[in-house]
Formats: sequence, structure tokens, C-alpha cells
Amino acid sequence: MTMAKKAIGRMYIRMRDDERGQATTEYAILVGVIVVIAIVAIIAFRGKITELWQAITDGINSL
Repeated sequence: MTMAKKAIGRMYIRMRDDERGQATTEYAILVGVIVVIAIVAIIAFRGKITELWQAITDGINSL
């Protein structure tokens, strides 16, 4: 086996066993899921959110 093949083999093993990027990917997926849930919740409760916002602005304006 040539030195280049051995070096490539060692690099492959290090890259295969390296899990540093795994946590970043998991966090990105988690953030994506949370964003989708937040968007769905805002769309589903749009009327109630509008009423609440209007009540808050009315309360502030009456001060």
C-alpha cells in the first residue's frame, strides 16, 4: 500500500469517527421544527392574537 493510500485511509477514519458536526445538525433541525410549530400556531390563533394585541393597544392608549 502506498503512503498516499495510507494517508487517505487515516483521514477517512478520522472523518468517519468525528461527530462534532452532528450536534450542529441536530440543533438546526430542532430550531427548524420549532419555527414551523410557531408559524402554525400563529396562523391557527391569528384571531385571538389580533384581539389580544388590540386589547393591549387600547389599554396603553387609555393611559
